[in-house]
Amino acid sequence: MGRKILFLGPPGAGKGTQAAMLARAIGVPHISTGVMLREAVAAGTDLGRKADVIMAAGDLVPDDLVVAMVAERLSQEDAVCGYLLDGFPRNVVQAGALDAAIGKGALDVALLLEADEDALVERLLKRAEQEGRADDNEDTIRNRQSVYRRETEPLAAYYPEHDVDVVTVDGMGTIEEVFAGIARALAG
Repeated sequence: MGRKILFLGPPGAGKGTQAAMLARAIGVPHISTGVMLREAVAAGTDLGRKADVIMAAGDLVPDDLVVAMVAERLSQEDAVCGYLLDGFPRNVVQAGALDAAIGKGALDVALLLEADEDALVERLLKRAEQEGRADDNEDTIRNRQSVYRRETEPLAAYYPEHDVDVVTVDGMGTIEEVFAGIARALAG
């Protein structure tokens, strides 16, 4: 049976990059709720239409819709032998809802990429400049870091209490160095 892995870490820590690389390396689907929502909106599905209205208003898609979307995705054949979650759950309430929808064993391990906040802010400012993202300024980036600490970081304490191992990896090296750290952490 493959691994059921959740990627955790602050904005800019490289979760998306590392998750995609790891999913390819171990042959499991990389399930990103952000990508799933954008695809549902683009495809005009029922969920996509509901999510589009909510996101267009600047609000977060409600947990029940996201949980239903993730549960449906995890029931697909390619996820039977494992998967890698990226972007969900984002908080303890969502983690409980996922557990309720999927049942015990929804996750084997939570992989936490740790990184220095000031270095991440610099990394994200540089990326915003390169990509022409004027809305990504230092205040918005620091706010996202604060939201992460308040909302998502508590999952690192939640999961061990629910029989899910949490492994920590330094997310501040090169892409290759971080990936090697992830491989070592998961092998150990």
